[in-house]
Amino acid sequence: MALALVAPSAHTAYAQQAVKRAPQPQSLLPQPLMPPKPAPTSTTSPSPQASPSISAGPLVTPVGPQPIVEPVMNWQVSDASALLNAIEAIDAEGLIPDDYQPEALRVAILAGPGAALDAQASRSFDWLVEDLRDGRTPWKARVQWFAVDPDQDTMPTAQLLTEAVSQHDVPDILARLDPTYPDYAALKQALSETDPSDVKRRQIIRLNMDRWRWLPRDLGEVYLYVNVPEFQVRLMRGDHAVRTYRGIVGKPGPTATPQLAQQVKAVVFNPTWTLPQSIIEHDHLTAARGRAKGYKVTVAEDGTMTMVQPPGDSNSLGRMKIDMPNPHAIYLHDTPNKSLFNTPSRAFSHGCIRTERAVELGMTMAMLGANMTVDQAVALSTTIKYARVPMVKTFPVYIAYFTAGRDVDGQLVRFADIYGRDAPIAASFAEPRVPHTTQRRSEEKVIEAQDAL
Repeated sequence: MALALVAPSAHTAYAQQAVKRAPQPQSLLPQPLMPPKPAPTSTTSPSPQASPSISAGPLVTPVGPQPIVEPVMNWQVSDASALLNAIEAIDAEGLIPDDYQPEALRVAILAGPGAALDAQASRSFDWLVEDLRDGRTPWKARVQWFAVDPDQDTMPTAQLLTEAVSQHDVPDILARLDPTYPDYAALKQALSETDPSDVKRRQIIRLNMDRWRWLPRDLGEVYLYVNVPEFQVRLMRGDHAVRTYRGIVGKPGPTATPQLAQQVKAVVFNPTWTLPQSIIEHDHLTAARGRAKGYKVTVAEDGTMTMVQPPGDSNSLGRMKIDMPNPHAIYLHDTPNKSLFNTPSRAFSHGCIRTERAVELGMTMAMLGANMTVDQAVALSTTIKYARVPMVKTFPVYIAYFTAGRDVDGQLVRFADIYGRDAPIAASFAEPRVPHTTQRRSEEKVIEAQDAL
C-alpha cells in the first residue's frame, strides 16, 4: 500500500508522488519476556484446584513517587515452573535472571502449593512484568527522558498476573510485552550473536533494548520518530520509514534536546518567531535596532519589548514549524541555514529539531492530518503569509535517544553518545535492581528552549 506524499521540485513548485512502503526487515520471533518488583502482599494458602483470586492493598492517592502495591495470585506448581524457566532464559531479553529471585522461586516450587509459593511466584512475575514492560533502568538514570509510557495503563500488572495464572500461559503473557519496533528485534538478535566475553558490546545492546521499553510498546500507525544521536527524522507508517530527513539537534549541555512523546497539533507554514527576552538582553537590542533588523517591535508600559520576526526565507524558523505543544518549547522546524545539514555530526541547535526539507514534511502532515489536497498545501506553503493548519487527526512525535539501532539503510549500527547518557544506564545495570515506584516521568528540571537557532 502506498502513502501519498509531496516532494519539492523547486522552492515554489511541488509534485505529488507515491511512496511505497519499504520492505520490512527480517524480524525475529520474540522470546518470552519477564518483569520485576519488591515486597508482595500476603495471601492465604489455596488448594491447587482453587479458582484464581487476586489481592492488592488499598488504593492511595500518591503524593510524589510511591511504592507499588504488588498483586498476589494463587499459583499452581506447573505455572510457577514455567515462570522459573522464563526467568532463567531472560538474558535473551537483555535482563538479569538474578533480579527476579530464581533460587527463592525454585525453593518455593519444591515446597509445593501454598502461601509461600503464591507470594514468591507473584513477586517474581510482578517484577519481571515491570521490567519487560516499563524498563529496568531507574528514573534517576534516565537523563532528560520526559516521554510518558502508557503501557502500564493498557497492560496493568494485576491483569497480566491474573491472565497468566488463570490461562496457565505464563510465557505467552510475558511475550506480549516485547516492543514491536523492529530495532528491538534487531538488537535482540545481535545480543544472541554476541560472544558472552564481549562485555562492552553486550552492555551497549542491553541498555538500548531497555530504552525501547521506556516508550509505548506500539508506536502507532503513522508517526514521526527522531533519534537524536542519529540526527535523523523519520516519517513512519507502521514499522517502515516512508520518508527520512536529516535533522539538527541540540548542542550538549543545557541546550541538549530532551526526550519527549508529544502530539502534532498543527502545521504552521511561514511562521513568525518571537525573540526570547534572553536574546534581546544578550544582544542589547533596542527598539530601533530591532526595527532595523525587520522585527515588529512593541513596547509595554513597563518598558518590556516584544520583538517578532515576520515570515519569510530569512525567518529563524524557516518556512515551516510543526506545532507539538510541550513545556520544553521543543518543536520541529525549517531553517534558513541549509548548509549545516551536510555536516556528519549535527548537534548545533538550542534544543529544537531543525529538519531538512521541512516544507515537504509540513505539506505531507497537512495532507495526512488535515485532509488537505496537494493544491491547497502548495498554495499555503508557497506564499509568504502565516498560516496555521490544525490537525483533524493528530500524530505522535517521539524524540528518543538510542546509541545503537538500525540506520536509515536498515543496518544495525552504533551512534555516538553525544550527551553521555549511556553511562548512567550501564551503572544501574551493574547495581541491584531498584524497586519500581509510581513515578512516570523524569523529575529533572524542565529547560525551555530559548531560541530557534
